[in-house]
Amino acid sequence: MMKEYENFKLGLVELTSNKMRTGLTMLGIIFGVASVIAMLSIGEGARQETLEQIEILGTNNIIINKKAVSAEAKKKTDASFSPGLTLKDAASIEEINPFIEHVTPQKEMELTVIYKSKIVDGRIIGTTETYPDAYNSRLKSGNFFTAHHNETYANVCVIGSGIKRELFSFEAAVGKEIKIGDLWFRVVGVMNPKNISSEGAESFGLSDFNLDIYIPYSTMVNKLEQLDEDENQSSIVGGGFMMVFGSSTAQVNTIDRTSVDKLTAKIKNDVSITSAAELIERTLNRKHFGMKDYEIIIPEELLEQKQQTQKIFNVVMGAIAGISLLVGGIGIMNIMLSNILERTREIGIRRAVGATRQNVLRQFMYEAVVISIVGGLLGIFLGFILTSLITSYADWRTSITTFSVLLAFIVSVCVGLIFGIYPAKKAAEKDPIESLRYE
Repeated sequence: MMKEYENFKLGLVELTSNKMRTGLTMLGIIFGVASVIAMLSIGEGARQETLEQIEILGTNNIIINKKAVSAEAKKKTDASFSPGLTLKDAASIEEINPFIEHVTPQKEMELTVIYKSKIVDGRIIGTTETYPDAYNSRLKSGNFFTAHHNETYANVCVIGSGIKRELFSFEAAVGKEIKIGDLWFRVVGVMNPKNISSEGAESFGLSDFNLDIYIPYSTMVNKLEQLDEDENQSSIVGGGFMMVFGSSTAQVNTIDRTSVDKLTAKIKNDVSITSAAELIERTLNRKHFGMKDYEIIIPEELLEQKQQTQKIFNVVMGAIAGISLLVGGIGIMNIMLSNILERTREIGIRRAVGATRQNVLRQFMYEAVVISIVGGLLGIFLGFILTSLITSYADWRTSITTFSVLLAFIVSVCVGLIFGIYPAKKAAEKDPIESLRYE
């Protein structure tokens, strides 16, 4: 152990005696380690962001969205028979599909929301009491509305954290009344904020959940939509029927109180989502008479696709950063070969006073390892700085893991060992007499 310590100390003294050359030798390792840490932090940040966005959609969910049908598609099938996406579809899926825990309908409207003198535009979501469970949503204060609220067409709402901030600032929102369209609603709950990135919104078709307002589905279709329809009619003759006077015939319109924009089917645990999706598609295909006026989205499949893309990205970025370490290793070998040439006479003197080839080999190996260790530590420090700069100026999410730091450091040490072996072996094999004669 004492011999090893002496060799290590001797190598350190030799390196510090020529600081400029040692520093230049370390540069490749420093930038290589920093690059590995920075690239892996970008990949890890993107992975975490993807997981969060998918978590919002619900990994155990199957989402069915209403879809516009092209004129060509309507010609191929009789579109008049398809009712579109409705509550009847939700009931059929729950009744037929044994894999389903529950189906949550959603209907959307864009309306103006008013509280005192503050006015904001909000997305109004008509849904049911199962919404928080479907989307893993938690409330910051208050409660979500209940099945009783839906049954009684209650004027209650739950607001997103963004709406709460814009309308109420630091004031408590629960119990207050806000005006949505032309109706007053009592706030019964405030949702926890959800982190929606611009990239996540674009990749997964997500809107800002923090600006949503949730009301009972029945209240939306029987009150809000009724008022909206009333504004577009010249006169109302009870129950949603319109009579256009001055014509020989009567034109009758009714408000569709069963149509929805989205259905979210939550799958039971330990059940194949693919099998559940296939059964849902067969059910809807039959109910819609073959008309594809809906699309099925499986968040779990989206996650797998994104993870596969992320793996490729990580491999490419890791390879690019690895090249920097390779260049650093070549730098170590070149500088050490030059160093050995300069120290040929020293090697001859050491051999002449009794040093073995093994002693010379270890001395130069220790020098390579010291360069790698110190360069690796400085590279870790620079990697943290680079990652911080990327987050600040590129506005990318990054995350440094213990694995990435250890990987970069261990690889840097291995690079030093691998590229230090040849110069050390070259030094050990020098003939002592020829070394002493070297000028």
